[in-house]
This record gives sequence, C-alpha cells and structure tokens, in this order.
Amino acid sequence: MERIIEEIREDLSRRLAVAADRLADRTLTEDPAYAALLGRAELRERIHHHLRQAVEGLVRSSRGLPVELADARATGALRAEQGLPLASLLRTYRRGGRLLWQTLTEAVAAHDRAALPRLLPGAPALWDVLDQMTDALTESYHRTEAVRADRDRERRAALLDVLLNGAAPDGGPTASEAAARLGLPERGRFAVVVVGSGGEGPAAAKAGASAPRVLWRIRGDGEIGLVELGHHPLESVRELLAPLGLRAGVSPVVGAAAELAGAHRLAALALRTAPESGGPRTALLDERLPAALVAGQAELAGRLRQVVLGPVLALPAEDRRTLLTTLGTWLACQGSTTYAAQRLYCHRNTVSNRLRRLEQLTGRSLTDPRHVVELALAHAAVVQHAAAPQAAGPHAAGRASAVRQAAGEAPTPPAPRAGRTSPTPAGTARRSPRRPA
Repeated sequence: MERIIEEIREDLSRRLAVAADRLADRTLTEDPAYAALLGRAELRERIHHHLRQAVEGLVRSSRGLPVELADARATGALRAEQGLPLASLLRTYRRGGRLLWQTLTEAVAAHDRAALPRLLPGAPALWDVLDQMTDALTESYHRTEAVRADRDRERRAALLDVLLNGAAPDGGPTASEAAARLGLPERGRFAVVVVGSGGEGPAAAKAGASAPRVLWRIRGDGEIGLVELGHHPLESVRELLAPLGLRAGVSPVVGAAAELAGAHRLAALALRTAPESGGPRTALLDERLPAALVAGQAELAGRLRQVVLGPVLALPAEDRRTLLTTLGTWLACQGSTTYAAQRLYCHRNTVSNRLRRLEQLTGRSLTDPRHVVELALAHAAVVQHAAAPQAAGPHAAGRASAVRQAAGEAPTPPAPRAGRTSPTPAGTARRSPRRPA
C-alpha cells in the first residue's frame, strides 16, 4: 500500500485538494450548523488537512506504526467548545472517508489501471484508520462537552444566586445583567418557589409545554425555582408541583428581576407554613399570611404560645391533644361546630363542651374576633413549633402524627346535602359554643 501511494502521491495531492473543495461546498450547502460556524476557506482547509492525515495514517499503518490521533482529538475538542453538533461533525468525517477512497481509486486508475487489484487489500486498513480517527474525535468531543456543561451549570447557578440572594460579588453582574444572561426579561411576572429536601426533586421532573418556565437552583437543603410566569396564574406553580408530593413555599408575584431576592425570602417563609402531610403541600404565601407572620417571628411566636395557650399546653398529653385538635378543626371548619363534629366523629355538643373548656382555660371568647385571631395565631405557633424538629430522628413518624393532630387534621367531613352550597350549615356559621345568656 505504501508503494502504491508513493507512486501516485503528486496526482493524489492534487485530487485531494479538489475533493476538499467539493466536500466543503456540500457541507456548507446542506448543514446550517457548519454554515453558521465556519467560512468556506477555513472549512475547506480543515477538510483538506483531515484527508491528508488519513492518507498518512494509512501509510503508517502499512509500516506497522500507530496512527497519529492528536489532530483528531484537537478537532473534537474545538468543535465541542464551539457548540457544533456532534452529528454534523461525524457526518462530514464519514463523507470525507468515502470521498478519500473514491479519490484513491481514481488516482490509481489514472496511473495504472492494472494496479487497481493491488489497492483492494488496503480498503480494510483505510477504514480502520478512519475508525480510529473518528473514535478519537468522538471521545475528545464528549469529554470537552462534559467539561463545558459543568462550566455552564456553574455559571448558570452563579447567575441564579445573584438574583435569588440579591448580592453579586465585586465586579459581578447586576440583577438586570444576570436576568439577561439567563434569557429573562428585566420586567415581567416572576415568582420564587422553595422546595424542601427529600425524594426526587422537581428539577428532575418534566414539565408540560403549557407550564411556566422554571429555572432550578439545586442546593444541599432543597431546591429553589425561579418561575417566569408570563401569562400563567400563580396557582399554576401549585399544579406543577402537586404530582411530586413535596412540601413547597411560593412567593407572591413580583414584577422585576431586582425583586427576586425578596421573593426568595418570602418563599422560604411560606415553606415553613406548608402542611407536613395530607392535602396540597404547596403553600402560597398570600394564602397563609397569619401562619407566615408567626413563622417569621420565632421569639414572639414562643411568647404567643405561652401567653394564649399556656394553660392548655400545661394539661396532660391526652387532654392537651384533644383541645388543640378540636380548636384546629373548628378553625378549619370556619367556626362551624356541626362540621367540626363531623370531622372529629363526635357529637356537636361534645365539640361545644371542649371549646367552652378552652375558653375557660385561656380566658378568650370565641365570639370576640380579636380573641379568635389570637387563638388562631397561637394555634399556628403550636403547630409550627411541633413540626420544627421533624427533619431528623428515629421517631419522625410519631411526631408527624402528633403535628397532624395538633393542626386539627381529621377525616374529611361528609359531603353536604343536595342544595346546600355553603360549607357552613345554616345557624352554626362562626357561632360560639357559648350558650346565650
């Protein structure tokens, strides 16, 4: 094979230059990715160089020497950095290999047609050389692409941190610049969602085409999502997360990238009010403002528990659980003792008696709106205090049950009778258990 190539080298060199011209023109015509990346002169030169390298590899292989692959590796790394699709690169390489074999046979036939049979044993050697070059190129491409992807993820995470934390490093991008680099408008409709740790994170889930765009920031203690709502309602975030069954807090809607750091803080606060179990576990801050108010003031929340519900908390465990569960259920049922009784599977008079005892212990009247507010906030403080240590420990399940009971969670009440549209039966809405004087 080496002898044949030496005999036709000068003619082969001219033919390879023509072949490089043809392949460059075809590639630029048929492949938009190449056309957007390289000019004709540069592409033609790279193809010509690749064809010559393959011929030299064939000569070295016939001598028993290893094929030089450094150039193929360099090309794979370069194209990966430039973002050229691997499919485009491999397609051009394959076409180059076929064109090289065609050029070799034409050069040998022009030199001495009788020598063509001597060329045939070189075909497997040529394909082996081309395979080695393609494998080296592909491996280098993938390695560089992985490094590039890691670098892009780190850069993206840093830009999200600028928006979510509200502080850029010295010389770093502003919130507006970070939003622009992430493809976000400076002004629009945004929200932030904070998801607690545990289970498969939402970043791994596939959102439907109609869902809002979410940029996820994965951290050790959970995940944070920057939501570009566009025309979607804020409720769509709850719908997006509902199938995952994860606890999450969602901020109110903000209108500018510079407001996202504040939205992040509010979403984290909303997460602290999200139910531990049962029903929707995504808390929209604007729907849980009293609980968020309690969660945001730990010292005052502790004082609220003690001042308002201290006598109840001092009771034996079973009595304490019963009264707190009854209060939570009564609040959840909008002050209806009838519906509270249905949820608690007991008689309405039993609920009234328990609530009357709670009034006596706390000195608060359930007919006084100010006292109801105090009791509701104090109850929220008790629930959040009980939920706080659940993150770890061998008895988490038992504590979770206690929290559900303290929160007033009970079986779902029977469906209202036909024709009844209000969730509160007539004559019992927000009525105190205290009998009229």
